[in-house]
Amino acid sequence: PFYGFNRPDAKVYPGVAQNWWRQGMMGSAKAHYDGVKAFSETDQTEDLKAITVPTLVLHGDDDQIVPIADSALKAVKLLKNGTLKVYQGYPHGMLTTQADVINPDLLAFVKS
Repeated sequence: PFYGFNRPDAKVYPGVAQNWWRQGMMGSAKAHYDGVKAFSETDQTEDLKAITVPTLVLHGDDDQIVPIADSALKAVKLLKNGTLKVYQGYPHGMLTTQADVINPDLLAFVKS
């Protein structure tokens, strides 16, 4: 689900799946649990409100890990100078699987 490989007709990259497994095996189960617990239970509202620089929020609308309605749509409203770019059909791991699309968008934002 992280990379959308469970979707029908998904293009699966074996090297990406193997690297994901490798990363998972490098950490302890407790460390992984604590990380998920921290980012899912920490209220970042005041932090987002304090950010004043232009901020680009990228999100795939098929993110099965962090649904867009629970994150990006709320975050961009809290940012004073936020821009939301939604990628149709993209998964949570879109920075890896769709780098050819996302990297030019990042560069354009930084140049702007």
